[in-house]
Amino acid sequence: MRVTHWINAAAFIALLMSGIAILLAYPRLHWGETGSIHTEAWLDLPLPFVLELGIRGPGRSIHFFAAWVVLFNGIVYLLSGLLTRHFTKNLVPALSELKPASLARALAHPHPSADTAEHYNLIQRLVYLVVIFGLIPFMFLTGLAMSPSVTSVVPFIVEMFGGHQSARTLHFFAANALLIFFLVHLTMVVLTGFGRQVRAMITGYRTSQASK
Repeated sequence: MRVTHWINAAAFIALLMSGIAILLAYPRLHWGETGSIHTEAWLDLPLPFVLELGIRGPGRSIHFFAAWVVLFNGIVYLLSGLLTRHFTKNLVPALSELKPASLARALAHPHPSADTAEHYNLIQRLVYLVVIFGLIPFMFLTGLAMSPSVTSVVPFIVEMFGGHQSARTLHFFAANALLIFFLVHLTMVVLTGFGRQVRAMITGYRTSQASK
């Protein structure tokens, strides 16, 4: 689990940087199958057209490579999570926890303390489940829907999103949601003790465990 976590972190940074370079080459979003500088944009982002970035040339290759790293790393993570029952033990909440009163308590105290940070609270578990089984697969599907080589073989992928440009727009918003998750995740790590959390992710032991 720790190894897959760090691989995902590195791949996410590569995806973020290359994705920004790709976006800045054409910072306009369209809906439907086609869209260009000569057609009206569904959303014209307040960003400059930047074509001179050094990463722009290999940016797409880096983006695709990092995406495949996340995919295969994710398969390892899922298999490990199933074999160790990580998902059922640490992420999937009991039905009693999904009652309105339980959700209200979790929302009232969403930030774990340093002493309880080793356990996921209800909000964290629900968010992780949405990201792992919803947002990341959605990112892959919209990414594949933008690839002509993929959609020429399995056209239904792009059809279910309403066209190549629709898939690109949805991919953009999903990427922003994933970025927000990443920033909140880092914030929680800092609030609960950055050194302690990073050390635990490297060694597998927390300070309280190491002192026993």
